[in-house]
Amino acid sequence: MTDPSGRRLHAPTTGHTAIPRRGRRWRYGVLAVALVLSAPQAQAQDAAGQRTAAIASANALATEAGFETLARGGNAVDAAIAVGTALSVVQPESSGMGGGFLAVIHDAATGKNTFIDAREMAPQAVSSADYLKADGTPNRDTSLNGPLAAGIPGFPAGVAYMAGKYGKLPLAESLRPAIRLAEQGFHPSGALVRSIQHKSEVLRRYPASRAKFMPGGKLPQADGIFRDPGQARTLKALARNGADGFYKGAVAKELVRAVRAAGGTWTLADLASYRAKERTPIVLDYAGYKVVTAPPPSSGGVAVAEMLNILAPIDLSRLDQAHRIHWLVEAMRRAFRDHNEYLGDPDFVKVPMDMLLSPYYADGLRQSILPDRATKSSWLPSVHAATPGMHTTHYSIIDADGNMVSMTATVNTSLGSSFVAGNTGILLNNEMDDFALVPGKPNAFGLLGGSANAPVGGKRMLSSMTPSFVIGKERLAVIGSPGGSTIITQVFGAILAFIDGKDAGQITAQKRIHHQFMPDRIDIERGSDLPAGVIAKLKAMGYEINDDDSWGNMNVVVWDRRTGVKTAASDPRNPNGLGKVDTVH
Repeated sequence: MTDPSGRRLHAPTTGHTAIPRRGRRWRYGVLAVALVLSAPQAQAQDAAGQRTAAIASANALATEAGFETLARGGNAVDAAIAVGTALSVVQPESSGMGGGFLAVIHDAATGKNTFIDAREMAPQAVSSADYLKADGTPNRDTSLNGPLAAGIPGFPAGVAYMAGKYGKLPLAESLRPAIRLAEQGFHPSGALVRSIQHKSEVLRRYPASRAKFMPGGKLPQADGIFRDPGQARTLKALARNGADGFYKGAVAKELVRAVRAAGGTWTLADLASYRAKERTPIVLDYAGYKVVTAPPPSSGGVAVAEMLNILAPIDLSRLDQAHRIHWLVEAMRRAFRDHNEYLGDPDFVKVPMDMLLSPYYADGLRQSILPDRATKSSWLPSVHAATPGMHTTHYSIIDADGNMVSMTATVNTSLGSSFVAGNTGILLNNEMDDFALVPGKPNAFGLLGGSANAPVGGKRMLSSMTPSFVIGKERLAVIGSPGGSTIITQVFGAILAFIDGKDAGQITAQKRIHHQFMPDRIDIERGSDLPAGVIAKLKAMGYEINDDDSWGNMNVVVWDRRTGVKTAASDPRNPNGLGKVDTVH
């Protein structure tokens, strides 16, 4: 496909995964597993003698970028960088260079698991007063829109760190697909078009935002061509100079100029001081499987671990449906209560990890669960919390050698702050809203925290992102999802589903339930088809039931090492595709 000038364009994003074939160019669709013909040094082959890789992401063009990078000799880390930076171009409503990510990496050769923290951080001049109205109530506009809403991005530093330490290719190679997409253009997805339409009033406040998302003063159309030359230039600076290409030099100066001109507080020192951090992931055993998940500043891994520890001695398979939901919800309730109370950036606050991850602590929490009655959240010591949010993106990758990446990236709410920083083309996040900016008041996702998550210059805000691995003797899974506060319960439910034997497609498609301590109710995904008798029994136990819209956009890869088959599935809720699953032997 070409534009009028003869340059090659990219197919519409009608799916979110792709599969290469021998001697043929990439075929777009909803398939997520590919033969990797050029990756060397495979440690094992599958049952048919072919080495395979699997990628599940939210966009076909991003998945193609990952496979393209694998075909050039990259590993799962290189592919994750390619997927993530391509998503920065084609799916800016959910993630990008102006945001951050959390990632769990598994090195097949050594068996090592590690965690990369590229979460955004507060600028040094942060002040809670900037997020208050004159009457002392929260100012939702400054915490969600414009430059004051934006933390210092971590995404560019994170991908540069990953490439340098764990990738096989130079960073510039992994950035090639994203640069090409930004320069040559692509057909925007329906989700991107709708996001721009929804945020158009805020986007129009800022000249660079109007120029990027409404070129010529017009909203983009799905059958039109969307180009991003500003971001292409910034990606090229990152390719040439690594992290310094973003955090120092001309790009940094333009970022700071644009932010300060619009009322923000960033400085060159804020950018120059940012570092991606490598941390030790949380690892626990549950039902014969090893779960590897995200530590703080993610709140998700701690919460998932706490929930699994609470349920460890409970045989869920012997419970009727209502009582199974009862136990899941009560575990969620207690984990979210602790989320609100204790969790924050571990470089700034002492998080009582030994206590929260202790099976003895879980024993005590379990003893407070009544077998046939809901525990009211008001009965437990608490901070606060209110409704789930639905943005961010996730991608799951296993390469031919068995290296794995589970990576969740975000700009927070849809299109982040709606502020594009001058001629950099970079859409900034609105992650400052993830701090407890005003004690006792909810953020955009209904979550509240105490002093542990209060804003301080250089501090990283708490996140719900929960990239995870589940590793058994014969099967393993790479799991993650967007979805605000529901990320945690989605991943929790996916882990249980995988351990129950469900495949990638069944895991992504299963209907979801959620409880986050406050509001004190069970959110049940609309269309879950729970029998009326189950709903009636839950209500008789004292639960309020909320029939909620669909949420999340989960991407899962499962590897059955008995057969060598890898399956990858994208969420059928994804508006850009059908969520079809494919396998390769």
